[in-house]
Amino acid sequence: MNKSELVNAIAAGANLSKADAKKALDVTLNAISDALKSGDKVALLGFGNFAVTERPARTGINPVTKQPIQIEAKKVVKFKAGAELSAL
Repeated sequence: MNKSELVNAIAAGANLSKADAKKALDVTLNAISDALKSGDKVALLGFGNFAVTERPARTGINPVTKQPIQIEAKKVVKFKAGAELSAL
């Protein structure tokens, strides 16, 4: 399912216009992104949890030259499925 299909499903399920459903989806996604950027966790009961974690710096291997390279530390978003979603 892509974003436009999700907008159509929201519009049909909530009896909204597609424009209103798209606005609602965009606001929801922006709110989740803003919370994660500020370091907060996002918990959607029954669906799952989003959290930002830090990946440490590590040594990798360039697949072309087979030489070791240093991979920098970075922050990544992790998702853990809730019980209802895991039961599918």
